[in-house]
This record gives sequence, structure tokens and C-alpha cells, in this order.
Amino acid sequence: MADEVLIERDGSILVITLNRAQAKNSVNMALAEGMAAALDELDGDDDLAVGIITGAGGVFSAGMDLKAFAAGSFPTVPGRGFAGITERPADKPLIAAVEGFALAGGLEIMLCCDLVCASREARFGIPEVKVGLLAGAGGLVRLPQRIPVNIAMEYALTGAMFSADDARQWGLVNRLTDPGGALDAARELAVVVAANAPLGVRGSKKIIREAPSWPADEVWKRQGKAIGPVFGSEDAKEGAAAFAEKRAPVWQGR
Repeated sequence: MADEVLIERDGSILVITLNRAQAKNSVNMALAEGMAAALDELDGDDDLAVGIITGAGGVFSAGMDLKAFAAGSFPTVPGRGFAGITERPADKPLIAAVEGFALAGGLEIMLCCDLVCASREARFGIPEVKVGLLAGAGGLVRLPQRIPVNIAMEYALTGAMFSADDARQWGLVNRLTDPGGALDAARELAVVVAANAPLGVRGSKKIIREAPSWPADEVWKRQGKAIGPVFGSEDAKEGAAAFAEKRAPVWQGR
């Protein structure tokens, strides 16, 4: 895996660190390829349950490396998209741990995560209009799904930044921490998620993410298709048995 992305296995948790601190963790092709490889490892390893994405050097990410872009490079990985994540994030839950700022493509990476822990001093934004671009790697699609539409419109058109307190108020951030505490909070949250049945967790993520786009007359049919394998799994039987026997369940992921 590229040096631009570091991975650390902590039990069933995979910590993915954007490692271009000298460039504010801006995204070049090597970082995008490293991210894609990390997500492939997360989804492909049954011993892993949750991923955490964070940034080195007290910053999450400043977005696309504009110097590389000006030289003709666009850091997109086939099948995964910009930064190796925006078109196809992980099937398993992802938690963003944000220090400093998550701007432009950095915010788009964060928006691919299912939960967000952030420092109270963190700042967010999609300032692409200030450099002749727009947030085309998911920012304009996902941000208005996560915060009020008019608020998203304001920040898309002005390119201004918003605070962690505002992000928390709008529901974009799950946990606010003191500076330097975002990764610890993400690890604590990941431990709680990872303790649950893996099929149920992945199925819950899938339904929450996909259901808003389902036609109204197909919601129950599509949900039934998604929950069928979970309700019929060995883990479902184990969960019921463990509850009845007043013991901790032993999940098999099948």
C-alpha cells in the first residue's frame, strides 16, 4: 500500500490514515489508490467490522491536490471514484475522525463515512467555486442529504467554511471532542458498532443509505430482500439463543 495511506489493524477495526501531512493530506493519485486498497481490505476481510478514516498532522484533508490537477492528474480509481472512495465507499461501516479541517474533496471523503467524530475546532466546506470548480465528487449530492438543503446551497455557492458546532447542530457530526480527541472518540464508537452482529450492521447501513431512493411502492419489497438473509442467518439464531441463555453472543457473520 502507498505511503500516502497508512493502515492499522486494532482487533476488528481498521484505522485508515491519510498520510500527506506536508500537503494537508490533499488527494493525489497515490493516496486515491491507497484508499481504494484499504477499503478492499476492509470489505474483504471477515475479521474486520468497522473502518475509521482520519488524517495525519492534525488535519483531515484539504481536498484534491490542485498542483497535481493543474499538471493533468485527476485522482480517480475505477470502480471507487475520486480519492478511491466517493463512488463506492465500503460496505462495512466507516467512521470519520476529523481534526483541523475537511474541505472540498476532504469533505467529500468525510461524507462517504457513516458516522463522524470531530474536534470542536474542526472546519468544513466545499470551496471549489473559489478555484473555478465545483464539488463534483459527491459534495453537491450528499451534503444536502445530511444538512438542510438551503444551508448546503449557501455553502456550495459561497465557498465559505462552517464550524463543528454548526455541523453538530445540523446533524452532520455525531460526536464533538476536545482538539486531539476525534480519533479516540471514533475508536470508542467503532468498538460499540463492532460488537454487534456483522450481517445486521451491514444490512442496516445498506437500507438506511439506499431506502431514500427507492420508489414508494417498492420500499417493503426491497427491504424484505435486504433483511431476508439476515433473519435467516446463523447469527440470528445465535442472537436469540444468547439472549435466552443470558450470555454474550458469538457472531459468525453467516
